[in-house]
This record gives sequence, C-alpha cells and structure tokens, in this order.
Amino acid sequence: MEYITTEGEGKDEFTEKKSRFIGYLTHVESEEEALSVINRKREEYWDAAHNVYAYILRDGQIKRYSDDGEPQGTAGIPVLDVLQKEGLTDVCVVVTRYFGGTLLGAGGLVRAYSHGAKIAVDASFIKTMSPCTEVSLNIDYGLYGKITYILPRYYIKTLDSVFAETVKLKLLLKDKYLDSFKKEITEITSGAVEVFEENKYYDYIPEK
Repeated sequence: MEYITTEGEGKDEFTEKKSRFIGYLTHVESEEEALSVINRKREEYWDAAHNVYAYILRDGQIKRYSDDGEPQGTAGIPVLDVLQKEGLTDVCVVVTRYFGGTLLGAGGLVRAYSHGAKIAVDASFIKTMSPCTEVSLNIDYGLYGKITYILPRYYIKTLDSVFAETVKLKLLLKDKYLDSFKKEITEITSGAVEVFEENKYYDYIPEK
C-alpha cells in the first residue's frame, strides 16, 4: 500500500493582524525524531509566544499535537487536520506565532494555524512512497538492447550495472509492475533471462 510523505524541509510565513506565523514542516520517521524537531524549533524561536506542533507517524499509527498555550482546540488540532487532509504521514509540522498585540478570536486562530500548516506543506517536496522490489538479471550482450528498451515502460530505477562476460543489472521497480515485468522478460528472451527477486522496501519512483 502506497503512502504520501515529504522529503527535506518546507518553510513559509505570513502575518495576520500583526501576529507573525511561521510554518515549518519536515520528514520524520520516529517519535524521537519528531520531538527533536519540536525542541529544536522551540530553541530557535525561544522568544515566540507559541510553538504549536503536530506529527503523524506510519510506525504505530501515531498522531500527536499540542496547542502550546493557545486556547484548547484552536491550534494543534487544526494543524493536525491539515496533515490528515493532505494524506501525509511520517511528517512533523511546527507553527510558530509571534503575538502582535491583537487577539484573533477562536475562529481566527483556527484559520491562522491551519494556514500556517498549509503553507509549510505547500513549500515542501511531496512524494508517494510505493512498495518496491529489487531484482537482478544476468544478461547476454545480445539480449541487453531488448531488455533496456522496455525498462522505461515500467518506470524502473537502475541501481547497478556491471559489464563483464555478461551484463549484470540490479533494478528497482514497483511491486504492481513486477509480475508483468517478469512475464515480458521471459517472452522477449524466450526464457533465457531470469528475474531474481531480492530486497523489498518502500521507495519513491516518479512516473513522469
């Protein structure tokens, strides 16, 4: 099953009634990483009024949030809602607020914190992670051209290629294409080339 996450960091900011909101989002894979990000932002913005956060982890299906002193339900939950609506997991977002002296009211806070999270998401590189399989092939040179010709059709990522007495390829492809790929290799090589399945893991392979 595929899942959506981000790569690297995303950051943006805006001002609402003189309050400055800074949205920051990054990829995390554990609660320890998420808490480290939150603590780092608290240190960076030590003089801010609030550092509201939310994170979602695939491992254990963990979802956490904090209003960090804002009225209950006006900050952490709206930030978490943005992540959920975007379908993101393995991410942590911190929305920092420097109070500008004007109260925003409950509705205003919800909108502001939601917007702070959304602009951080929009500033991030979003990617779909798919279940993938590493495969290896041992190919005679006479069949190499036939095989490399079909690789783009399956959006295959070449991990390694060794040219010796034969060509040894290590490839990565999405599981949804694995059976079709194996079948076509058998057909175009008349069974001379076998596809050996190796490691399985999630990876990002764009289909463009």
